[in-house]
Amino acid sequence: MDAAAGLSVFIIIGSIFILLLFFYFIPVNLFITAYFSGVKVKIFKDLVGMRLRKVPPVVIVRSQITASKAGIPMDIGKLEAHYLAGGNVIKVIQALISANKANLDLSFEKAAAIDLAGRDVLEAVKMSVLPKVIQTPLVAAVAKDGIQLKATAMVTVRANIERLVGGATEQTILARVGEGIVSTIGSSASHKAVLENPDSISKVVLAKGLDAGTAFEILSIDIADVDVGTNIGAILQTDQAEADLKVARAKAEERRAAAVALEQEMKAEVVRMNAKVVEAEAEVPKAIAEAFRSGNLGIMDYYNLKNIQSDTDMRNSIAKPENPKDTKEDK
Repeated sequence: MDAAAGLSVFIIIGSIFILLLFFYFIPVNLFITAYFSGVKVKIFKDLVGMRLRKVPPVVIVRSQITASKAGIPMDIGKLEAHYLAGGNVIKVIQALISANKANLDLSFEKAAAIDLAGRDVLEAVKMSVLPKVIQTPLVAAVAKDGIQLKATAMVTVRANIERLVGGATEQTILARVGEGIVSTIGSSASHKAVLENPDSISKVVLAKGLDAGTAFEILSIDIADVDVGTNIGAILQTDQAEADLKVARAKAEERRAAAVALEQEMKAEVVRMNAKVVEAEAEVPKAIAEAFRSGNLGIMDYYNLKNIQSDTDMRNSIAKPENPKDTKEDK
């Protein structure tokens, strides 16, 4: 009895496992739903094959049913291939339905390429129907009169499905519009002209065809705000004047240093000359002594020489101006 009971339990568990395995590989409910929706799905080739290829049948079959009900014939093999390539099957089908309702020419191959390129194909279709408004960051530019202007613009763009694959993104649009605003303001003779006619900026920028090579089509560029910034011209002139002043001071300091060096050199030369005079005066007594020994100078001549020196010293002392310090000390 125990062996028979164990065998029965084993058979029941095996039967349950087989049933679960059967319903896993053959989703009967999904097959019935597809059949009554008018979508032909083969059990072994499609449903079981998807399980073996690790493709969720629910995603593929329900996407095919959705496309069929929207009037878009769809091959189940293409949906499965797109899923295996890493695409989002549900979004591609939704984008195809939206494009079909909006009378946009969008094929499954193009939608799949857009999706695999990393773009949101459903969002792109929505932007083709309903344009999007993007705001540029604050753009600062300087007019020819040196006054800075700060402007922001509202750019209305529409997705260009034909250029979504390989086309530049919104960041390129914003960069080009900002560059156009800077060049337009910079070419203006006066900032007042820009403030009086801010629409002139949008007209010039829009005429440059900034949407070339991008995934969008620019519909309009509207200047949202223009503010007056700082006087860049005056600041630059002030900075230049300060730089010129520093250069002039440096040159003056250089000339002063050269003059001081020359003065020191002249003083050194005077000291050398005085040393030579002292050296020459030291030779005078030797010459007088030699003259005495050789008989060329007599005693009377020597006294006359001393008298002349005394007279010279007296005249020098008389001619020398009186020192105020000496006078106060004497008093």
